[in-house]
Amino acid sequence: MTTDIEATERLLSRFGAGTWTRLPDTRFGPDVCSYRGAPADFSAHISLSYLGDMQLELIEPVRGTSIYTEFLERGGPGLHHICFEPVDFDDAVANANTNGLRVIQNGTVGTAMRYAYLDGAAAGVPYLEIAEIGADMRAFYEYVKSR
Repeated sequence: MTTDIEATERLLSRFGAGTWTRLPDTRFGPDVCSYRGAPADFSAHISLSYLGDMQLELIEPVRGTSIYTEFLERGGPGLHHICFEPVDFDDAVANANTNGLRVIQNGTVGTAMRYAYLDGAAAGVPYLEIAEIGADMRAFYEYVKSR
């Protein structure tokens, strides 16, 4: 999470991050995203790169209230989440809920991806992201990695 996406790109590039793929003013509307159980409406600059096989995702909130603005207000820029792809997305979300891990924000990216951010304090990170990554998003990530 950053307040200056260009500066953060430059910093991480010094450590070997590849070419950045920027997605400016990405909108998360109420038809595809919820935040703390209510329809969300916000936008953010997003930039993706890879350092070896590890994906780097930079997010700079632009407008509206979200898990991203909440994080910046609580403690400033830094590591926001760790993402993983479970075998069964729905089962993982249900299991998280059963075990007291609240879904803070969730949504879809068309048919390419579903995601849910969970409170990650018990794991030592601000948030855990569970993602179901479809073929179209996987192809996009491969493109980003190849640059």
